Amino acid sequence: MNNFSISQLAQFSGIKAHTIRIWEQRYSTLKPNRTDGNTRYYDDEQLRRLLNIVSLSSINYKVSDLSRMSDNELFTLVSDTNNVEEENGQANYFISQLISAGMSYDEAGFEKMFSHCLLHFGLKDTYLKVLYPLLVRLGFMWSSDKIPPTHEHFISNLIRQKLFTAIDSIQASEATSDTWVLFLPENEFHEIGLLFANYLLRSNGKKTIYLGTNVPLESVITLLNNSAIENVLLFFVHHDFPEEIKNYLTQLSNEFKGINIFVSSHQIFTKQLGKINKVSFLHSVEELEKQLIHA
Repeated sequence: MNNFSISQLAQFSGIKAHTIRIWEQRYSTLKPNRTDGNTRYYDDEQLRRLLNIVSLSSINYKVSDLSRMSDNELFTLVSDTNNVEEENGQANYFISQLISAGMSYDEAGFEKMFSHCLLHFGLKDTYLKVLYPLLVRLGFMWSSDKIPPTHEHFISNLIRQKLFTAIDSIQASEATSDTWVLFLPENEFHEIGLLFANYLLRSNGKKTIYLGTNVPLESVITLLNNSAIENVLLFFVHHDFPEEIKNYLTQLSNEFKGINIFVSSHQIFTKQLGKINKVSFLHSVEELEKQLIHA
C-alpha cells in the first residue's frame, strides 16, 4: 500500500491542497491517517475515494452529498454514470477515473473508462483532452519521484496498447510518395506522442515507417540512404543539452537536404535551439495537421 501527502493528492486530482483541507473540515470527505509524529498521510483507498469524488463533482454532483457516501456507493455511482453532458466536465471526469484505475492496477476499469472516452470524443479528442493532460499530470509526479514508476508504466502501456490497436485497424497505405519515417532518437523512450502522430498520419492516407524508440542516428541515415523518403518526424521529450540536439539535427539536415525534417518538442525548448536549416518545429497536433493539408 502506498502513502501520499496532501500535496501529492492535489497533484493527482488536480484539486488544490487548500480545497481538499476545506472538504475535510466541512464534509469529512477524507479521514487522513497520522504518523507517530502526527504527520497526516493518505493511503490508496483514500486517493481513489478523492478521485471518484472529483470525477463526480465535475459533472455537477455536490461535494457535500458525495462526501456522505461510502466508498462502495461512490464506486457504484461512477460505474452507473455513462452520460456526461458538459465537455470540460467530461474530460475532468475521465482523467480522474483513468488515474484512479491506473493507481489500483485495475485494467478492466481502465478499459471501460477508455471505451467511454472514445464514445464521447473519438480517438483524436480523447488524446488531446484526456490522455495528454493525464500523462502530463502523471509525468510530473513521476519525474519528481513522488510515485513508484510502476504506476506510470502501467498506465502508459495500457495507452500504448490502445494506440497500437487503433493504428492496426487502419489499412496500410500503398502510396509510393509522401512517405514519413517516425522515430525517437537514442535515450528517448516516451513514444505515446509518436504513436498518436503515426495514427494521425495513417488516418490521412500517408505511408509511414515506424521505427519506435531509442533509434541510433546511424540506423536512420542508413534507412534514408536506401529508401525514397520525403518526410522525417521525431520527438524530443527527454530534452538533452540544447547544443547537442542542435548538432544532431544539423547533421541530419546536412545529410539529407531534400527531406522535410519535422521535430516535435516543447516550445520553450525549441526556442533554445533557434533556427536550424531545413528543420521545422511542431508544437501541436494542429501544426502537424497543417503540414498534412499542404503535403
